[in-house]
Amino acid sequence: MDNKSMQCDCDVIHADVVEDVKEYMPEEELLYDLADFFKVFGDSTRIKILWALDRSEMCVCDLAVLLNMTKSAISHQLKTLRQEKLVKSRRDGKIIFYSLLDEHVKNILEIGLEHIQER
Repeated sequence: MDNKSMQCDCDVIHADVVEDVKEYMPEEELLYDLADFFKVFGDSTRIKILWALDRSEMCVCDLAVLLNMTKSAISHQLKTLRQEKLVKSRRDGKIIFYSLLDEHVKNILEIGLEHIQER
């Protein structure tokens, strides 16, 4: 892109607003990380798993039955959710139970659903 195509064609620039927002903006790398974080929420299976874990701690078998999926498919999605630090696990004998990592995840789900329902 050349400079001409990036220029605004309006007559007034509100420099104070632009400068204020520029100072408020997180660093570019953090914004990329945030975009990647929200990509995790772009999969309906992962959303279903998160929603279920918001209600109760569950094992892979429980989630597989609930969502009518294979244990392998559930495990694959749980791996992604663990990598993104959205769920945690605990072992009880041979069974591993999963739950939401913290209240932030619950809040993101609830606020997202509230926003969708307001449309």
